[in-house]
Amino acid sequence: MAQLTPARARICSDCDGFPVVAITTGLRDRDGFRQTLTATCRTCNGHGHTTRAVLARAGR
Repeated sequence: MAQLTPARARICSDCDGFPVVAITTGLRDRDGFRQTLTATCRTCNGHGHTTRAVLARAGR
């Protein structure tokens, strides 16, 4: 018997589902921790998946 599966969200093609990353600068704080910068995907705005509104804006 066939089982129903929920529809999967479309994964962002630019970030492949990893929308926020931490990049080390190579420097350390006074406490000894590494300084990091966070970067978010501009296409999905840090969500990791695209929505139909994004596809509609692209003209599809």
